Amino acid sequence: MREIKAIVRTDRLEEVLHALHAIEGLPGITISVVRGVGRTHGGDAETTGFGEVQMAKLEIVVEAELENPVVDTIVRTASTGRPGDGKIFVYPVARVVRIRTSEEDAEAL
Repeated sequence: MREIKAIVRTDRLEEVLHALHAIEGLPGITISVVRGVGRTHGGDAETTGFGEVQMAKLEIVVEAELENPVVDTIVRTASTGRPGDGKIFVYPVARVVRIRTSEEDAEAL
């Protein structure tokens, strides 16, 4: 299993989510609004406070075979070609447990 964390522009979020929902077998997405400062200090994205940029963070845990389709979909739909488009991080996941049922790993997704 893999955890995919993607930081994308908030104005691209709706299109990214729409495209991700079309991937068969995608278990779910956690979405957070986050702020950060990068090398470009926001590029042309919406800045707040001390130059922080407001972005959306997507967190998705998938079976390994969905890693590339999910990453490719995010890159394709989130990219504007301008500085500040965001980043994607992929991590291995050792274990998943659904609290309500105690199901584990693939069944817990």
